[in-house]
Amino acid sequence: MISYLIIDDEYVAHDIIKGYCDLLPNLQLAKHCYDALEAFEYLNTHTVDLIFLDLNMPKLKGFDFLRVLKNPPKVIVTTAYKEYALEGYELNISDYLLKPFSFDRFLKAINKSFSVSKTLPNNTTENHTVSQEHLFLKSNKKYIQVFVNDIYYIEASGNYTKVVCQTTTISIRQTFSEVLELLPKTKFLQVHKSFAIATNHINSIEGNRININDYTIPIGKSYKSNIIELLK
Repeated sequence: MISYLIIDDEYVAHDIIKGYCDLLPNLQLAKHCYDALEAFEYLNTHTVDLIFLDLNMPKLKGFDFLRVLKNPPKVIVTTAYKEYALEGYELNISDYLLKPFSFDRFLKAINKSFSVSKTLPNNTTENHTVSQEHLFLKSNKKYIQVFVNDIYYIEASGNYTKVVCQTTTISIRQTFSEVLELLPKTKFLQVHKSFAIATNHINSIEGNRININDYTIPIGKSYKSNIIELLK
């Protein structure tokens, strides 16, 4: 379960963010905070996995608040001011959402924050690392949680992308390149213009074919160098 904190002085912003979070599994609201000082007091005695942070707030501005946190969790900035984006990324935020933002853009920020996590908060364990390496994928008007380690490969299929997992196959209306961008580059390798594979699931490589469980994936001529590099 991913616990989150909303820090924003606008009640409408709280409603929008919580409404979006309620559409996704495994997101749990820890607290509504309407200024940074209230959040700072809460975090002195509690921990969360994610903060949605507004910038222009009374008493203490968003980035000033972020600078005083000793071990900040993942942070997604939600603001109407695009000019502070560079400063935000220098503070190692996960993403920068400009108000008003759509649910699709919000979902991309969540996936970006947790699907390719390189470091963990100090209060987490190795088991928690695995549970956070997931994607939320939209299929047939519902959002499905997919664990990255369960994915065998992805395949371009017209206007859709097939995500083939250990126990299921999901078709989503999202481009192949967009889905590939969500996946950790250390674990997935593009081997064809229409295929990318999870390298840890490879059973064997024979000629221009890769075998993963009962699946056979072609190797494109332009991508043979990727396989050679993998085999080094």
